[in-house]
Amino acid sequence: MSPSINAPTNVVTAQRPANALIWDVFCHVVDNLGDIGVCWRLCADLAERGQSVRLWIDEPGALHWMAPGALEGRMDGVQVLYWTDPLAPDLLAHLVPADVWIETFGCHPPPEVQAHRATAIAAGGTLPVWVNLEYMSAEAYVERSHRLPSLVSSGPLRGMGQWFFYPGFTQATGGLLRETDLAARQTSFNAAAWLVAQGLACAARPRASLFCYEPAALPALLQQAGQDHPSDWLVTTGRATDAVNAAQAQGLQMGQTNLHHLPRLTQRDYDHLLWACDLNFVRGEDSLVRALWAGKPLVWHIYPQHDDAHHAKLEAFLDWLQAPDSLRAFHRIWNGITPAHNVWPGWDVVDSWRACVLAARARLLAQPDLTSQLLEFVAEKR
Repeated sequence: MSPSINAPTNVVTAQRPANALIWDVFCHVVDNLGDIGVCWRLCADLAERGQSVRLWIDEPGALHWMAPGALEGRMDGVQVLYWTDPLAPDLLAHLVPADVWIETFGCHPPPEVQAHRATAIAAGGTLPVWVNLEYMSAEAYVERSHRLPSLVSSGPLRGMGQWFFYPGFTQATGGLLRETDLAARQTSFNAAAWLVAQGLACAARPRASLFCYEPAALPALLQQAGQDHPSDWLVTTGRATDAVNAAQAQGLQMGQTNLHHLPRLTQRDYDHLLWACDLNFVRGEDSLVRALWAGKPLVWHIYPQHDDAHHAKLEAFLDWLQAPDSLRAFHRIWNGITPAHNVWPGWDVVDSWRACVLAARARLLAQPDLTSQLLEFVAEKR
C-alpha cells in the first residue's frame, strides 16, 4: 500500500507569487536517508524562497518522520507525488507543466512524464529548464563539469538540452544547501534546553553523535574512548544503532562511554543534534553538509563503492578541508582504508580539529549557496 500523499491539485496552482516558477524535483531513492534528505531540503528551501515545488519520489515513507506533514500536504509550497511504475492513471492530466525539471543523482524522469511533455511541446508548449543535479564532491572534475550542457540521448525528448549542476565546496561549483535563516537559528539555539527536551542529561562531559554505516573500527573506538574520559555518545536510529548493538553482542567493554539511543529525528532536530555535540560522525552527503554548518569537529563515513573510487573522493575532501594529519589518519581508519589497533585519538586531539572545520565553514559562508545558484542559473537559461 502506498503512503498517504497529498492530492495532485493543491499547492502549485493556487496563489503563486508573480515571480514563482513551478519546479519538478525527481528523486529515485537508493539510500532512503541520503537521497531523500538532500531532495527534501532542496524542495523546502525553494519553497521558502517563494517557488512552487513538486517532489516526485518512489519511496516517500521516510518523510513521515523526516518532515512530518509533508506527505499530507502541510508544507506550504511543496507537493509530494508518488512516483509509481507505472504512474497513477490521469495523474499528469491534473498537473500544470513545470518550468524547471531537477533530475537528482542521475535518475531519469518517469517515461510517462517525458512522453506527456513531448506531446505538449509538439502542440506549442514550452521546454522546461532541465537540470541534472549531480553528487557532491571536492574532486577536480566537479569544477570542469559544472554547468556544462548535454543533449538527451534517447526517449521522446531525445535531442532536448539539459545542464549538469554540481554541488561542491569552491566558488567554481554549485555550492551547498544552506537555508537563509540558518545562521539566525544557530545563534538562538539552546543546546541544554534541546537535550533536556530529548530526555538527555546536559552533563559537563563531551558528547558525540554517531551516524554511520558499519565501520570495522567502531568496537575499538567505543572501547578506547571509554578508557579516555567520561563521554556521552548519541546513537542515531538505523544502521548506526545496528552496528553498536552488534558490537555489544560481541562483548564490547564500554568503560566510561555512555550510549544513548535516539529516536528518529526530523531534519530540523538532526541539525540540533549536531549543534549540541562536540564531535559528529556523519555519513553520506546530506549529513556531511549539515556537520560543516555546525562548525564542530566531524568525521565523515563516505559511501563505500565496490571499486574503491570513494577513496579518492575522501582524499579530495580532506585536501579541501585542509585537515591536519591526525584528522586525515582517523578518516582513513574509520573508512577502512588503513588498519589500526589504536583508533581513538583522545578528546584533546578531537578539540584540535575544530579550527580547521571552522575555517572551512567560513570559506563556505563566503560563497553563494546551492539554491541561490540554481535560482540564478534557471533565470539565466529561461
